[in-house]
Amino acid sequence: MRLKKRFFTQPIVLFFVATLLSVSLQAQKPARYNGAELKQMLKKLNVLGSVMYIAAHPDDENTQMIAYMANERLYQTAYMACTRGDGGQNLIGPEIRELLGLIRTQELLAARRTDGGQQFFSRANDFGYSKNPEETFQIWDREKVLSDMIWNIRKFRPDVLITRFPPDGQSHGHHTASAILAVEAFKAAADPKRFPEQLKYVTTWQPKRILWNTSRWFYANPGEYDSKDWIGVDVGAYSTLLGKSYTELSAESRSMHKSQGFGATGSRGTNVEYLQHLGGEAAKEDVMEGVETTWRRVKGGDKVAFHTENAFINFDPENPTLILPDLMQAYQALNGISDVYWREVKQEEIRTLIKGITGLFLEAKANDYAVTPGDSIKVNFEVINRSPATLTLKALVVNALNDRISLDQKLENNQGFQLEKSFVIPASMAYSQPYWLQKEGTIGMYAVDDQLMRGLPENPPAVMVNYVVAVDGLELDLEMPLIFKRNDRVDGEVYRPFVVTPPVFADINEKVYVFADSEPRMVQVTVKSGKANIDGTIALSLPKGWESKPASQPFNLAVKGASQVFEFSVTPPKKQGTGTVTAVATVGGKIYSKGLIEINYAHIPVQTLFPESSAQVVRIDLEKKGQLVGYLMGPGDEIPASLRQIGYTVDELTVEDVASKDLQKYDAIILGVRAFNTMDQLKYENEKLFKYTENGGTVIVQYLTSGGMVTDKIAPYPIKIGRDRVTVEEAPVRFLDEKSEVLSYPNKITEKDFEGWVQERGLYFASEWDDHFKPVLSSNDPGEEPLSGGLLVAQYGKGYYVYTGYSWFRELPAGVPGAYRLFTNLISLGKK
Repeated sequence: MRLKKRFFTQPIVLFFVATLLSVSLQAQKPARYNGAELKQMLKKLNVLGSVMYIAAHPDDENTQMIAYMANERLYQTAYMACTRGDGGQNLIGPEIRELLGLIRTQELLAARRTDGGQQFFSRANDFGYSKNPEETFQIWDREKVLSDMIWNIRKFRPDVLITRFPPDGQSHGHHTASAILAVEAFKAAADPKRFPEQLKYVTTWQPKRILWNTSRWFYANPGEYDSKDWIGVDVGAYSTLLGKSYTELSAESRSMHKSQGFGATGSRGTNVEYLQHLGGEAAKEDVMEGVETTWRRVKGGDKVAFHTENAFINFDPENPTLILPDLMQAYQALNGISDVYWREVKQEEIRTLIKGITGLFLEAKANDYAVTPGDSIKVNFEVINRSPATLTLKALVVNALNDRISLDQKLENNQGFQLEKSFVIPASMAYSQPYWLQKEGTIGMYAVDDQLMRGLPENPPAVMVNYVVAVDGLELDLEMPLIFKRNDRVDGEVYRPFVVTPPVFADINEKVYVFADSEPRMVQVTVKSGKANIDGTIALSLPKGWESKPASQPFNLAVKGASQVFEFSVTPPKKQGTGTVTAVATVGGKIYSKGLIEINYAHIPVQTLFPESSAQVVRIDLEKKGQLVGYLMGPGDEIPASLRQIGYTVDELTVEDVASKDLQKYDAIILGVRAFNTMDQLKYENEKLFKYTENGGTVIVQYLTSGGMVTDKIAPYPIKIGRDRVTVEEAPVRFLDEKSEVLSYPNKITEKDFEGWVQERGLYFASEWDDHFKPVLSSNDPGEEPLSGGLLVAQYGKGYYVYTGYSWFRELPAGVPGAYRLFTNLISLGKK
């Protein structure tokens, strides 16, 4: 992506700018710009300013501010999220933890493609809700997160930092921590003594100021704030080039956060956002006060400006190639400026403009979306110049595949050029595993050794193609990723990322196997081929004391993508315990233990990853009463599968089933998390649940959020849901009623049953309840008052109605033994 015969002193800038482009094109249709978009890009060519917005999670960013800064002020605008949102819930599917982090990463990229921003991260893991920054910093490695923030600042070189949250606020601990670190990074990024190892690639950088994107909503008491010293920014302005206001554009961006249910409706008219000074040189009226944002910013910029301004003045959307000479002269003039960062940023913008005004279509399409190292791939190259400009294709360079195809192909107006060639994928090429998942990290941090990868939203494409195109006698490298696309009868042209995979995958069909006794159970393993004609053996690696029969089994898969299912009889030890079982495929003397997961949603590119092919095995002492359970699925719900593990028959119900079916056949009816938030019909059918209870049934309602319930009548007796939660998973749990059936039948519950819980104890505990409800447990985070609203049981007629905020939706899929024993007791209520 660069003009030939130039010298660079900062190779990181090349990597950084090239990676931003390639990542933004990952599995997306190539951008095709209309006249208004080209004019917008020409305007931006004359703006040299940058803003970085900083917060904790996907969705924390103010898309109104980002859309305004990127499209009205035309600054280089970025959002740095400390985490990928791994610890949240998923409203569109079953993926949680790392898989949810992948989805939310891609949703952020989709949001940035919409609002014009760029996206960065740190290595911090979203481990779940945190009540204060002190707790957050106990789990995050504070120095590493700070290092990543400084790295992103030094790479992106923002003139202004904007935090979403105040550094002294009372909010989610991650929120406040992100602001605390931003204030520290604001100064530390300019200190060569802080993280000097980064200076091998970047220089220090001092932003002009840091601001807090404040609002009266951050203040509980309206009298606490005074906006007279705040900078007001009207983000509701209307763009004639975009044909929409920035608040409308912002809503489109925010609506990309679909896994969080954040679809937004655009607004019109004045909408003032406020910025409060946190550090640096104070500004009175404008965010960029005192920052030179024209070509006067860089030495030699006047020569560039002469040509870029001419290009803007002479632009004719019906004949855009008239400005090609201006752009090429500006491109050459950029070689004379010493500021490497702005040189690369602006030359990349010019390369994009050249592709836009010439209608230059560049595509390298593989004949398959996946290939294994050592295999071959067929690639079809297509190049077409859709303009009267004089262009020549000089070469196609595929560095990753060790190939250069020299050409001297004149690209006539609207006359396509195609070339097909086969390549061998080097045996050393790495698999396309998301870089932050390649090594095992900690609860609070991902492990990433490569400094140059840190902060990137995703891996660079597996293979990039350089199209060497001569324009007015000068050669430009125009880089595009190798892609795969197909035609769908409904959706038409469908793209997906090209990936490099292992030759064989072994997937254990369940995440957790729970053994309620010492009898053997069947464990299924699916072996799938990543290439044709592959054979070997599959076996289980088990913890000490566990056995499987047979010890191994042979497989032979002739066709790529074919699969076989194998069954192993696994016998647990007699004593209670947990462990990990791994499926191991041996091919040609090499061992492979990776599975295959594909995440496929319409609003993001297909995500492919290769997790360790393992499952948890749990031997517990468990008794249960009842057999048939009706379950209303919540978002991202895996509990039905967990209940089947311990022998329950589970019918997955809809609200319509509640209305029409005879419910009395069920031993219990369980509502998945947030059912009364997401199932509108429950406001009409809740009486059926109450009647079922009255006639002897057991209803278990899992946690609800306090806002947005479809009805306040979620139980036969009054109950109010609060916002209280217990975030420390090791927090002590006290028994309020030792004689309660919940604690004694059919399993005797002890303190040991609350060992090994993951992520949290519970959330959205009830804050008020009728006297018919009896609290069973009490727990609290350190230094806080006891909370008794996490498990409430009411007898209603002949049956029982339960509200529970304890996090069964996390504990059961994680195979926590005590959670199974206690949840089984809830299902068994009334059956003593």
